[in-house]
Amino acid sequence: MTNEQHDVRPFRIDIPQEQLDDLRARLANTRWPDELPGVGWSRGVPVGYLEELVEHWRTEYDWRAHEAEINAHPQFVTTIDGQNIHFLHVRSPEPDATPLVLLHGWPGGVVDFLDVIAPLSDPRSHGGNPADAFHLVIPSLPGFGFSTPLAGPGMSAARMAGLLVRLMSRLGYGGYGVQGYDTGAWVGPEMGKQDPERVVGVHLNALLALPAGIEGEMDGLTELEQRRWQAMQDFNDGYLQCNSKRPQTVGYGLHDSPVGQLAWIVEKFKELTDPPEGLPEDGIDRDRMLTDVSLYWLTGTAASAAQVYYEEISAADWSAEPAGRGTVPTGVLVSNHDVTIRRWAERDHNIVHWTELGKGGHFLAMEAPEALVEDVRTFFRKLR
Repeated sequence: MTNEQHDVRPFRIDIPQEQLDDLRARLANTRWPDELPGVGWSRGVPVGYLEELVEHWRTEYDWRAHEAEINAHPQFVTTIDGQNIHFLHVRSPEPDATPLVLLHGWPGGVVDFLDVIAPLSDPRSHGGNPADAFHLVIPSLPGFGFSTPLAGPGMSAARMAGLLVRLMSRLGYGGYGVQGYDTGAWVGPEMGKQDPERVVGVHLNALLALPAGIEGEMDGLTELEQRRWQAMQDFNDGYLQCNSKRPQTVGYGLHDSPVGQLAWIVEKFKELTDPPEGLPEDGIDRDRMLTDVSLYWLTGTAASAAQVYYEEISAADWSAEPAGRGTVPTGVLVSNHDVTIRRWAERDHNIVHWTELGKGGHFLAMEAPEALVEDVRTFFRKLR
C-alpha cells in the first residue's frame, strides 16, 4: 500500500446531540415574516407551506435514522492539495465491476444517490445483469458536506475535477467512468479532459449547454429546442446571482437560520422537480429533502457550497479561449425539466449516447432512480 493510500481514513457521521437540540430550538423560535395575500409561490416559498414543513422537521423527522442510512455505506476522508474530501466508497460484489464516480450538484449532496447505490453496485440482486455492476465512489464536492473547509479561493469545477482525478488514483483505479448532474455536469467533463486515458466515459443529466455566439447557431432550432432556449432565458436566476456574486453575504443568513436554509433549498426543489406545478414532495420524498437540508445546516456549508458559482461566473476569465471540445465518449440523459439543446451539447462534448426521458426533473437520482440506473447501464454497456 502506498503512502497516499494510507492517507485514506475511515469516516462515520456522528452529529453531536447538542447540535440537534440547537436545531430544534431554533426551529421552535422562528420569527415568521408576513406575506401578501393570494400570491402563492410566485414571490417565494409561502409561509403556510413552510410552517408545516418546519413543524415536521422539528417534531417528526428523525435525523438519527437517516444518519444511520448514510452510515450503512462505507465512508472515507482524505486530503489532497490541502483539501479535505469526504466520499462514500461502495465496492460491488462483482470483481470485474466498472469503477464509477457519482457527482452531485447544488443544492444536493451524497444523499442524492442513496436510491441508486444498490442497483448500480449489485445488479444481480436487483433484477439486472451482473456485467452492468459498478464500484461506486461518491464524493462530497469540495465545500459541500464533510469536504470542508475549502482550502482557499479558486475551487472551480476544473480544480475540483483535478482533485477527484487524483482521488481515483489514490484509490488504485485504472479506467473508470463518471456520472454527474448540475455542478457534477461541470466537473464530470473536466475530469474527462484532465484524465482522458483513464476516463472511459462520462454520463450526464441536467447538462447545461449555452449558445456560444457563433453565426447560425440559432438557425433550424426545432420547436422543442426553441422552448428550451426560451426556458433558459426565462429562468428565475435570483439564487444564481446571489451565489455567484455575494456567496459570503448570503451565507450569514443561511448559516444562522435553519428556516432560511430550508426555504433557500426547498424553493429549488419546487422549481426544478416534475411536475413543476406540484409541491416539492410530489417529486422527492419529504424526509430525503430534509436530510439534504439538514446536512447543509449541520455542516455549516451554506457559504462554502456556493463558492463554486463565484468561481465559475464572477471569477472566470471570460476573455479566455474556450477550453475545447471534450474527447471522452459522453452520454446525455434529458429529463422533462432539462433545457439541454443537443447541437450545442455536441459542440462541447463527444456525445455518443442521447436519451430523451420524457419525464422527471432536475434531480433524477431521487425523482426517477430506476430510469437513471437503466440509462447509466445502457451507456456504459456501449463502451465495453
